Amino acid sequence: MKAQGSFSSPSPLSRRALRDGVYDILLEMLLAGEFEPGAPLGIDSLSRQLEVSPTPIREALVQLEHTGLVNRAALKGYRVAPPLNVEQMKELFDARLVVEVAAASRAASADGELVAELREAHERHKSAAEGFRNADHQSKLGEYRRYFEADWNFHETILRHCGNRFLQQMAQMASTHTHRLRQSARHGSDDMSLAIAEHAEVLGAFEQGNRDAAAEAMRRHIHGAERRALAEES
Repeated sequence: MKAQGSFSSPSPLSRRALRDGVYDILLEMLLAGEFEPGAPLGIDSLSRQLEVSPTPIREALVQLEHTGLVNRAALKGYRVAPPLNVEQMKELFDARLVVEVAAASRAASADGELVAELREAHERHKSAAEGFRNADHQSKLGEYRRYFEADWNFHETILRHCGNRFLQQMAQMASTHTHRLRQSARHGSDDMSLAIAEHAEVLGAFEQGNRDAAAEAMRRHIHGAERRALAEES
């Protein structure tokens, strides 16, 4: 993927569009695991790779530092953040509990649009899990990523219907760290079957129009995901 180079004497708007484009590309590369944890992110080398000037690279890295995916050390420049430690993982799941349980309790369960979208997201999640199980070694990593994109889409569907844009924004911030956590997961010890079963409980509660039950099912799901993630660290 290549970013478009800037024009001579670009306007403030075009400079901003270029910076945002570079940010999106670097974020995608980080979430795809194209950089090893701790790897240096040299501004000049990224500038050559993406065929842009150093300025939008530098501005994008400043933005990425706020996501926690990138660290900056004085006199050493930017590096890919290391994997989450156990304490950070616990804090991440605690934050997800606060935000996503609240979103589930507020989502319009009587809204047929939500239920229809959630059913579709659940089917995509199951299909992605099947694709991962049947993939050969060469395509395993790509299917693993597709699975987790489908997994997050299920959660995102509920967030879109919760009626609170700030809950959506907070969950989106946590999602980058969740992707970061998954990059270090051992692909052979996944929790796909359990996650799909837990999502089915959330969906079933919404189908019954019971927001309280949906919130409780979401609470159980996030607790379950936390236990399984921490078990991989032990």
